[in-house]
Amino acid sequence: MAYRKLGRDNKHRKSMLASLTKQLILKERITTTETRAKEVRKSFDKMISYGKKNTLLSRRQALAFLHNDEECVNKVFNDLAPRYAERSGGYTRIIKTTERKGDNALMVILELV
Repeated sequence: MAYRKLGRDNKHRKSMLASLTKQLILKERITTTETRAKEVRKSFDKMISYGKKNTLLSRRQALAFLHNDEECVNKVFNDLAPRYAERSGGYTRIIKTTERKGDNALMVILELV
């Protein structure tokens, strides 16, 4: 599976993606760069897939990815997965906003559909 390195080593990248995924789950709308948003979308789709399976294994896999954050996992399994039960994908929307002042990185809003 191809992925973007985002200028970080493996541990930092995984931690950053888990953190952004947690924030998206809790707030349902985050502002970040376009490349980060595209990577977070993949991990968020995986979390919803785990929630739809609703097995002990899928709950443990979600906990492992989200650094044992019970609040996020419970929200995925109890609120978000039933909301997207009929939907087969495309749980997020990327809205382009402005360019960041320092490095002209394209900023976007990543929100749940």
